[in-house]
Amino acid sequence: MYKIKWALALCAPLGLAACGDTDVERALSGAVAGAVVADATQNDTVTGALVGAGIGAFSDDVLDRLN
Repeated sequence: MYKIKWALALCAPLGLAACGDTDVERALSGAVAGAVVADATQNDTVTGALVGAGIGAFSDDVLDRLN
């Protein structure tokens, strides 16, 4: 079960690029996803929300550079 939680935690940010039209919307959805994943993996939810917000805000920029 531990490996499944970490796999979900690592894969969750990949879907954030589609969650919103602006950087702010993606940051908010990233914060929610980060907090949920952090809680599921028994980590600090505030830290998870901050990391998720950062990933969400910059996810479209990273995907644009990869394409």
